[in-house]
Amino acid sequence: MKIAIQRLAHGEDLPLPAYGTAGAAGLDLLAAVESDLVLKPGDVVAVPSGIAIAIPRGFEAQVRPRSGLAFKNGVTVLNAPGTIDSDYRGEVKAILINHGREAFAISRGMKIAQLVIARHEEIEWAESASLDDTARGTGGFGSTGTHVPKSTSEKTGGSN
Repeated sequence: MKIAIQRLAHGEDLPLPAYGTAGAAGLDLLAAVESDLVLKPGDVVAVPSGIAIAIPRGFEAQVRPRSGLAFKNGVTVLNAPGTIDSDYRGEVKAILINHGREAFAISRGMKIAQLVIARHEEIEWAESASLDDTARGTGGFGSTGTHVPKSTSEKTGGSN
């Protein structure tokens, strides 16, 4: 699939988003900041990418965290995944938050998030007086427990 992309003036010298490896699902989004941006613990900032895209109808672009930034620095995408709708034509930005204990510097060209293109369905509501029954029913938050039940052999000390 080909998707139209526009480099904005402040991102002209940066590479386009690209897959880091042959099996990657997400394209790396780069920071199109003019100078280093310091994200203090608890701070939130919308980091520009220097690009705008034209997502086809029936698809969305999801802005997702980079696992390395999250694990090593506590920096993640606040509204993960952030959705870019097919009718949006503005600049792609990553809303980052620093959950870490140290300030984090974002420099020009740094990989700040990943962009995943995903198909989605458009639906119509079919209002109903009742819904079909399921094993879970109306059980809400935590209703399925926190651990997988032990198998019969583990309970009795038997072997597999």
